[in-house]
Amino acid sequence: MPSGGSSAGTPKPWEHAKSGQGSGSDPLAVRFVESLSYDKRLYKHDIAGSTAHARMLSAVGLITQAELQTIEQGLGEIEAEIDAQGESWPGWKTELEDVHMCIEAALIEKTGDPGRKLHTGRSRNDQVATDLKLWLKEACGSLQSRFDGLSRAFVGLAQRDGRIVMPSYTHMQRAQPILVGGELIAWLTAFDRCWVRFEALQKVNEGCPLGSGAIAGTGLPVDSAHTAEALGIGAPTPSSIDATSSRDAAIDFVYALAMTSMTLSRWAAQWISYVSTEFGFIELDGRYTTGSSMMPQKVNPDMLELVRGRCGGVYGDLMALLTICKGIGLGYYRDLQEDKRHVFNAFDTVASCLEITTKVVATTRFIEGKINEGLDRGFLDATGLAEYLVTRGVPFRTAHQIVGRLVGRCQEKGLSKLSLMTLDDFNQACADTRGRLETCGPDVYQWLGAEQVVQRYRSHGNAGVTGFEQQLSAWQSRLAH
Repeated sequence: MPSGGSSAGTPKPWEHAKSGQGSGSDPLAVRFVESLSYDKRLYKHDIAGSTAHARMLSAVGLITQAELQTIEQGLGEIEAEIDAQGESWPGWKTELEDVHMCIEAALIEKTGDPGRKLHTGRSRNDQVATDLKLWLKEACGSLQSRFDGLSRAFVGLAQRDGRIVMPSYTHMQRAQPILVGGELIAWLTAFDRCWVRFEALQKVNEGCPLGSGAIAGTGLPVDSAHTAEALGIGAPTPSSIDATSSRDAAIDFVYALAMTSMTLSRWAAQWISYVSTEFGFIELDGRYTTGSSMMPQKVNPDMLELVRGRCGGVYGDLMALLTICKGIGLGYYRDLQEDKRHVFNAFDTVASCLEITTKVVATTRFIEGKINEGLDRGFLDATGLAEYLVTRGVPFRTAHQIVGRLVGRCQEKGLSKLSLMTLDDFNQACADTRGRLETCGPDVYQWLGAEQVVQRYRSHGNAGVTGFEQQLSAWQSRLAH
């Protein structure tokens, strides 16, 4: 059979209108325009789209059943060859520029005219838009399994250490007491929201571009609905012009990746603090720390720091993709070839960060003794005392003022806990503020102390005992299905 490829110095199959040798005659031009080095990972999606297109062509009578069988057999052989040989597959030819033309050339080499008929009624423009949509659907499925794994790791840690009482922080200052599990549920909630974005973008970007052609469609009797049904990425897109020029699906995907990376970075930053000598709240497994080339005592949380650091690269991919798309009008422009560099890079980065985060979470333990050592610092029960006064008829703003004075008096006396104050101290502070002496009773001490405060939280989604137990049960049920 005649070869479908081209070599340096001969015109490319799509450059016959040009005089001279064309872009294939300059090795630098060949290297500059190629996307094969990164888009070959679309080969399965390209073959799936080509198979669906061929079946449609047969259904509408543009190719024969025998030609369809020949095309299907050839595409099946090519896919099997690439599966087996990977980067070494001889059909990867840089001068053909991209995965689409390499597969088509290999098919023509195997089948001759049936392979030449495959491109009937389509362009690389609608072909790549379709391939990318198919890849995005698969990538979202791959991410779902990673999010599930991460959720299981957090739930496992919550089951082990979730009932330890710890301080929470605002402005990096101690705030209110919570359970470790309350914080872990917070991370679960944040990562679940990350996954919901991927679910949403699939719905928003449903639509099959194949059949749109280069920009305006085709005068041939193609059946876009037939192809769309086979590929399962939505109904035919309503506008051929928009379908070939839009990269909204890719931008939404990378945005969702950027938000995931941001959440991973926030988590990493928090745990970098927790693992420090100053906090000592957690202990990381030795597999996920490194040492120092100079200081023999060092145990560094490098995995966490890299998760945090790689967020910047994902942000860069999003900004690059937005910038590529901002200056192009309707229709396909070669700028859009660059989209996949950033989509694939962002995906690879976030996927690997999710995987390492899952391993870190699954092997980390909270150090209850160390947390307890400093649990009395920072007057974590101050808000609880104010809420006690509310139950005694004191307006909250007044209660806030009273407790603020009590904290000040504790500090003046060198006391670290409100519970070390006497009942007379409490009532005197009430009298000084609102002129009523008998406000607090002996039951005030039942509201003090971090362990008692976390037992009293009642609001929905609270970070104490009731909130944690409700949410942990919900997550256990969810992950059991």
